[in-house]
Parts: sequence; C-alpha cells; structure tokens
Amino acid sequence: MAPSIDIPQTVEWQGKQVPVWSMQTIDYGLILSQDPSEIDKVTKACLEDGYFYLNLQSIDGRRMLSDQKDTLSLMKRFFDAPIEAKNEYGLISSHLGYEPVGSRTGAFGAGSKDGYEMLKVSRDEIQRGSPKVPSPIKNNGDLGLLENAIGSANTITKVILSALSTGMNLTGASRYENSHRNDRPSTTTLSMMHYLPSSVTGNDKVGHQKHTDISSLTLLFSEQWGLQIRPPGTCGAREMGFVAPRAGHAFVHVGDSLRFASGMKFQSCIHRVVPFDPSEHRYSIAYFLRAEDDTMFVDSEGRYITAGQWHDEKFKAFTDPWQWQAMAPGSMILGGMKEAGEDDPEGEPVAFQVEKTKEVAVEA
Repeated sequence: MAPSIDIPQTVEWQGKQVPVWSMQTIDYGLILSQDPSEIDKVTKACLEDGYFYLNLQSIDGRRMLSDQKDTLSLMKRFFDAPIEAKNEYGLISSHLGYEPVGSRTGAFGAGSKDGYEMLKVSRDEIQRGSPKVPSPIKNNGDLGLLENAIGSANTITKVILSALSTGMNLTGASRYENSHRNDRPSTTTLSMMHYLPSSVTGNDKVGHQKHTDISSLTLLFSEQWGLQIRPPGTCGAREMGFVAPRAGHAFVHVGDSLRFASGMKFQSCIHRVVPFDPSEHRYSIAYFLRAEDDTMFVDSEGRYITAGQWHDEKFKAFTDPWQWQAMAPGSMILGGMKEAGEDDPEGEPVAFQVEKTKEVAVEA
C-alpha cells in the first residue's frame, strides 16, 4: 500500500484550488556513485509513487542542465520557423518527425484537441549519423546540440535504470539495463513540445491527454507550470494535481515498459499537461528511454508481447480519434494503472470521457 501523502499546497487553476503534489528528491551524484541509501530511496519512489525529482545541480549533472538550456533555445528557433519548413518530412515514424498542433485528443475529453506541436528525434537515427531532421535544424548547425542532449539524457536514464536493477536485487541478464543496450534497435526518442497560447489556438481548454508513457523511464524538463499527475494507490489522492517546476531539477517518471518488466511492481505515472497560463508559450523537453524493440514482457492485458509491439499499439491509440480510442483495450492509454478521483466519475472510461462542461475543439 502506498504511504499517505503529506497535505499538499494548492494553486488556483480555472477558478478552483488544485493540489501541488509532493514527491521524493533523488540526488543524481549519489545515484551515480551507487550510494546504497540513495539506491534504496529511488527504488522506493518507483515502487510507491512512480515518479520523483532528480537533482542535477552537482558537477555530474550540470552538463545535462546546460544541454537542456541549449535545447530550449533550439526549440524556440525551430518552432518559430514556417510550417512548411518544420513539416519538411512530416511524421516519418511513430518516434521520429514533426507533429502539427491538433494531431491528438486533448486533455479535456472527447472532442478536445491537444494544442501543441512536437518534434521527435530518434536516438538510433542520431547514433547512425544520418538523422532525418528538418532543414531549420540542419542548416543552423543545431544537430550537435541535439546529439549532446541525447547523449546526456541517455547516460542519466541508464544510471537510474542500473540503480533500480540493484535496488530490486537483479543480477546478470535479468538487470534492466541489459534490455536497453545502445547498439540494439529501440524507439528511444527526444521529444520537444511547444504548447501554443490561447490567442493562437482560440481556446484555453487544450492540452496533453491523460496517459502513462510508453517508455521505461521519462526524463522531463519544463520551466513552466502545466504538468499534472495523479498519485497511485490508496493514498487519498482524489484528483489530478500539479507538479511544481524546480530549477536545477528534472522530473523523472516510470513508464509502462519498466512497470511490465518489474512484474507490475513499479508504478507507472498517470499524468497530463494543461494550460496553467493560457497566454504563454509553454516548452517542455522529454527523453523517453525505451526498451529494445524485441524485449518481451507481459503487458496490462496479460499478453506476452514485445516492447516494439506495445509502442506501436499504444501510439496508435494516442493518435486515433477519441471515438476509435474507445475501441482500444481498456487498459491501453493508462497502461493498466487504476484510478478513482473526482475528475474521473466512476464508471466512465478514463481515456476518453466526455467533459462534463461544454466540449471544446481546436482547429488543427
């Protein structure tokens, strides 16, 4: 059973007080040093919560913070480019390419749209040295910045993965990092997201649909409010609450693949993104560390499938119209995680509920 959560502070959002949920803070320098107490701490955080802050302010983590700043500058340049240049290749595959605004179901149920555009860069493509990235990045010499960011994020997430293997007393081939080898094909991706202001979308009820990630681990950076999570278990959490941005820290959470690999022991983080300040441009950077494509596990439907198959099926569910999402396996969007809260009336499918207030839509 998950421990009780401290009474959270709240912030006002859309006319009501919404929790700001607390969480553990893990020191990256201590994890890198394989400090036993920090390994126990991060393992406990993944078993009970499925998320934590990662303190990157030591000498070992500051390179990632620098790469994050460089990537943010790159993003602002890229997303300011004309749509024809950004969409030069379109969405090449599910983990590579550009997605225009309005490509997915939004955060406010049936009929709503996402309100963001996204550029995804495959780690495998970068490693091969011939990435298909749009001209505004290639022509500006920004490719090196992406290589640095992916390299730093890959190292950090692998260090955490190794610590979790140790914390779960895994040895030899059963250790998690042995299904995340750099030389094996995977859908590991750096995703850069730009959430547009309501003056552009025409609505302040847009955002990123509630879901769990396809990843093993997600390393997330954003300097702005908007990320919401739902704590798992019987901890009394009755609604989605915000994650407070914290300077010098990343937000790390467990995705479906690592939860499945742990035999459902780890929690997969239920989260979404909503417009906290509808007037601002919001930017976030997410590194999705994913298992090798041919890694086998039992998924939330009890099927024995590969990581690649789970990725493709769940990505299709993400991008399908909400009417089609209703036909996907019931546990697909939330990875089998259960929830019960006042923003999710009991008995309604959580992945595609119709909002109780007026339905909203955004022109793509």
